[in-house]
Amino acid sequence: MKVALTAGAALVASLGLGAPTDAGQINTGGETGAYYSTFCPQLEAELKKSKFDYSCATSAGSRENIRRVMGDPSQVAFTQFDVFALENQNIGGANLFKVLRSDIAKECVFIITRNRDITNFGQVAALASELRFVLPPERSGSTGTFEYLQSIDPEGLGAARNVTYAGSPDEAIDRALSGDDVVTLFVQFPDPKNARFVSIAEKGGNLVPVLDRNILRQEIDGKKVYFAEETEINLPKWNKSAKKVVTACTPMLLITGTPDRVEAGDPRKDQQDLIRTVEALEVEQLQPKTGFLAKLWRKTKALSAALSQIERQF
Repeated sequence: MKVALTAGAALVASLGLGAPTDAGQINTGGETGAYYSTFCPQLEAELKKSKFDYSCATSAGSRENIRRVMGDPSQVAFTQFDVFALENQNIGGANLFKVLRSDIAKECVFIITRNRDITNFGQVAALASELRFVLPPERSGSTGTFEYLQSIDPEGLGAARNVTYAGSPDEAIDRALSGDDVVTLFVQFPDPKNARFVSIAEKGGNLVPVLDRNILRQEIDGKKVYFAEETEINLPKWNKSAKKVVTACTPMLLITGTPDRVEAGDPRKDQQDLIRTVEALEVEQLQPKTGFLAKLWRKTKALSAALSQIERQF
């Protein structure tokens, strides 16, 4: 498909994003991440049934995916909802995108520190000007989440001044465990078997949930950006059940470009049909069939009782 020369294309050019890339691309994340290895193959297979020739492509994550769809509206991308909200806020590009799905899965937000006296997000926000924040790479989805949370809490987390970036989420976690005044924030599907969660437990890290009323009231076009979810953060032992926390989780989105940004004629008709096809899929067709994440979708739910307790607390 070719990109129509619209105001959207002019915005892309003004941002220095370069020429559109090839169509037929589903933008994900790193090769070992869930976007690429777990979710994208499901979507790719469903699209092929309808004769859409799309393939999974690696990327640096949500932010890069959004920019790729800006450059070529026929592409499809996975992204966190909060990062999508941040990018729209930064570039004013809401009319450039079509949200295909927001019901497939949620990713959860966690803070890591070695300081056992830090037990909740309110403490982190209150101490933001004194703490050292070591974040994952600057263009990562986790850093996008941090910046979005700063934007909605300018006098709390927004007061953070000592912010640096590591080369990877794992490096950020290691550095956060180096001192009592150091923290990191990362976004992850809540799988306690994931090597990252296992490593945090082995190294004695303190995992702090990210949640308050201000976070939970955020919405875009009437849709909540975050939900309170109960998540397991370590594996059960023979004499202990798995530890659980309630933290903020943001929907994983599937996005593409709006049809009016695609060349008129068959390319635009294909874009419209792509949108109808993905919207019509049953959610189970886009979720993993086996493994921990499959079990997670069946048992994880928003905790209305916990949410009511949080509302009373805050």
